[in-house]
Amino acid sequence: MLRQISEDVRVNLKDRLREMRDAIRQNRHDSAGDAGALREVANHLPPFPGKGIEDLLSHAASAVDDALTIAESLIPHTRPLRVDGTTVKSLDVYFAADDRGEPPAGERLFRRDMYYLAKAVLDALGIEGARVHEASFAAAHASMRSRHGDLLTAMTQGGADQRLSAVAAACSALLVEMVGQRPVRLAGAEPDVSAPAAGHADLRCLAPLVLACGLATLDTSGAREPDILDIAVLVADVRHERIARAFGRPDTVDELTAVFAPLLAHLP
Repeated sequence: MLRQISEDVRVNLKDRLREMRDAIRQNRHDSAGDAGALREVANHLPPFPGKGIEDLLSHAASAVDDALTIAESLIPHTRPLRVDGTTVKSLDVYFAADDRGEPPAGERLFRRDMYYLAKAVLDALGIEGARVHEASFAAAHASMRSRHGDLLTAMTQGGADQRLSAVAAACSALLVEMVGQRPVRLAGAEPDVSAPAAGHADLRCLAPLVLACGLATLDTSGAREPDILDIAVLVADVRHERIARAFGRPDTVDELTAVFAPLLAHLP
């Protein structure tokens, strides 16, 4: 039955299930999370004979979480064996010109890799409670293909200097598309739509992803180091203010390209 459901429906379903799983885990009886949600549920229930309704609900949440864990272990999934700099692939792979599948194989790789890499970056930055939506990465991929095909084509033309500029421009456009789709949602935070990127932690998560993609695209050794992602996180954090300011300009892609090009040229 699941194979008959369209890919976009399956991806959205996974995102909703992950959100439900996170909510359940926060309310386990052995969790250190806030018990406020359980109190809210208990307040809306009919009078319960005896005490300990909150404890009962938290044990029920634990039982559901344990059942989901067992079910998950029985279902094959495509989580990368390692989630570090070696997970990141070239933009040439994610946006291959001859990738005509439905959905394209590059899109499946992109949304899967970006989901797990985003989780890794959030951990590295110490940002807790954020939710990552795989479907939003798929939408960013589709938008990148439809709106910036010229930048993707330019990466395959010219010499080394031209390729560096083209990759920096493609990374800049990809960051704009990813920020627009908001694949990373911070807990309890709704960004100002008039300035969606300025100063927000979701940009701190997304900028290292595109920078790592750029490094992987320019790497000709074929043997990427695991610390590429860590380097991208550190460098993007140092340049965060400049990256955020670019989103307040009408020529955002050009402004970001001016930031990314020297970084891609000098980082390993």
